[in-house]
Amino acid sequence: MGVAKKSALNIYSGLIYKFLYKNDINSIHILLNLFDIEDNITNICPKYISTYHIKRHISRHLKNKKNNHLISLNLGQLIHEDIHRLEFYICLEGYRNGYFNNSWANLLEKVAIENIPLEDLYKKKYLYHFEQKNKQIKNIRELMDKKLDEIESKNKNLYNSIVKYCDNVLKSKVLSLNKFLDKQLTIEYDSKTFSIKEDYSLLTLEELNYIYNEIVKVVLKSGFKLYKEAYWYGLNDRVLRRYR
Repeated sequence: MGVAKKSALNIYSGLIYKFLYKNDINSIHILLNLFDIEDNITNICPKYISTYHIKRHISRHLKNKKNNHLISLNLGQLIHEDIHRLEFYICLEGYRNGYFNNSWANLLEKVAIENIPLEDLYKKKYLYHFEQKNKQIKNIRELMDKKLDEIESKNKNLYNSIVKYCDNVLKSKVLSLNKFLDKQLTIEYDSKTFSIKEDYSLLTLEELNYIYNEIVKVVLKSGFKLYKEAYWYGLNDRVLRRYR
């Protein structure tokens, strides 16, 4: 690896670390500027779906637990910002890798110029970002997804990044969830007296570990889906960039 390439990789890794683990938003803007893709920010932003699925999943699992909906709500409030940062990083990784993959861009461009008049291609804001019916495009997308699955299966880069982040940022928060549960007031009374007591159902360590493991599963599943979608968007934007 050349000195310049190694230096650039160190800068990239440092900025990503500051964003993920130090919540330094400026690091992302620096990265986008370095890659000259800041104008494409709308195609990089994720849909932030993991937190929604996590809350639903945990609420269903704890359906026999008192105040299960409040537990899932507190969990969502506790980790949603951390999850959002992780999802943005995943989308940035996917978009960046798709944007700079000339081989796939050349293949996609070949199909585009065969089907779209050049004067229209110069005006387009989107290419095949959301295309689902064109058979040629569908085949390219399926081939791309298969290739990305093979690459991830071999090197597990995304898997390792997600698991490391969850272990270092989310795990301690999830295991301390009992501290953040909303206390509920209950009234106990008989014919003569009544009393007001605080009532909140604490989670066992086994339940907390289960919740954490389920969070990791959800993020891994949705994370790679986000990665491939962002990769596709980056690829399409790269082709369009050639006509601007």
